Amino acid sequence: QVQLVESGGGSVQPGGSLRLSCSASGYTERRYCMGWFRQAPGKEREGVATIDRSGVTSYADSVKGRFTISKDNAKNTLYLQMNSLKPEDTAMYYCAADLTYSGSWCYGVRILMDFAYRGQGTQVTVSS
Repeated sequence: QVQLVESGGGSVQPGGSLRLSCSASGYTERRYCMGWFRQAPGKEREGVATIDRSGVTSYADSVKGRFTISKDNAKNTLYLQMNSLKPEDTAMYYCAADLTYSGSWCYGVRILMDFAYRGQGTQVTVSS
């Protein structure tokens, strides 16, 4: 059973930074496509970023140039470095993983809505 546990959320002022972490367990398959999505109160889920087994990444236009997704395979951990945070980035952030979208199919944040595995989320609040 794949388990994903997020951490690193919190409150920060506009322009600040946070790094989210997602610890994965229950599998050793490196082909998993992984990513982050977020959901703010009263809004639809929004894909944020994906990363494939080779390290190829994709981002939502709203975070491009500010957020960086990365992973440490040895530690089975996924990261999301968030810089220049804006109030509109306030949301619950979720880590997600899926084996279906392997290889070149692991690209584009829309696929995150179909991912089979997701964590419980970590809250990010950007406010002055």
